[in-house]
Amino acid sequence: MENNYQNEERYFKARKRVEEIKGFYGNLIAYVVVNMGLLVVNLLTSPEHLWFFWPMLGWGIGVAIHGMKVFDCLPFLGKEWEEQKIKEFMEKEKENRTTWK
Repeated sequence: MENNYQNEERYFKARKRVEEIKGFYGNLIAYVVVNMGLLVVNLLTSPEHLWFFWPMLGWGIGVAIHGMKVFDCLPFLGKEWEEQKIKEFMEKEKENRTTWK
């Protein structure tokens, strides 16, 4: 019984991880496509003023942070922090349930 539970838990963790990675790549593809479009619009409408860099820079920072989070490269708010918070909230919930009995 325990082994089945462990396999199921590992499966759901792996599935969640795959969804996170897919989400990042979707974000990255959208970033590239949209910014290429902005570059074309910029060059066709006002090539003397290159404004497309600003949305590219802002969104690029977001994509970089998203990638660092997905691939666990953030020095803060990473997987270890997440696991610690989950355990903390579970303990707090357990304490709250025992005080109501």
